[in-house]
Amino acid sequence: MNTITRLTATALLATATLANAQAVRNEKNISLELANQIAAASVAACSARGYNVTATVVDRAGLVRAVQRADNAGPHTLAASQQKAYTSASARNNTQAMMEAAQKNPAAANLAHIPGFLLLGGGVPVRAGNDVIGAVGIGGAPGGHLDEQCAIAALEQVKDQLK
Repeated sequence: MNTITRLTATALLATATLANAQAVRNEKNISLELANQIAAASVAACSARGYNVTATVVDRAGLVRAVQRADNAGPHTLAASQQKAYTSASARNNTQAMMEAAQKNPAAANLAHIPGFLLLGGGVPVRAGNDVIGAVGIGGAPGGHLDEQCAIAALEQVKDQLK
C-alpha cells in the first residue's frame, strides 16, 4: 500500500504541476528602447515627406510607451495617433484595413463605437514573428494612407530587431 500511495501522490503532483504550468503565460512585449526608435523613425519618415505628425507607440495591451510630436504638428495629432495605435494593437490589424472593412460592412461599422477606437488609416501593429507586441499610430499627414506609409517605413527600419 505504501508504494501505491507514493505512486498516486506522484501522479497527482505531476498533474497539478502541469495544470499550473499551463496557467502561466509568457508574452512578448515591446521595450521602451524599441518604442522610442519606432516613434522617432515614424516622425522622421513623415518629416522627410513634408508632413508634421505625431507618432505614438503602444505595447501589446494598448498602453502608451513612447510619443514623439514633430515641430508644427497640430494638437489634434496627439489624440489621433494614440487612438490609432490603441485600435491597431487591440484589433491586431492595420487601421486602414479596418476602416475599409467598416465602410463596406455595416456590421463592422459598429467598431467605431468602441471607446478609444479610431477607424482612420495610420495605425499599424508591431509584430515580432507572429506575435503582436505593440502598435504604432501616426496622425497629421494629409490622409491616413500617408500616415500608414510612414509607419510602415519606420517598421522597416527596425525589422531586424523584430525577428
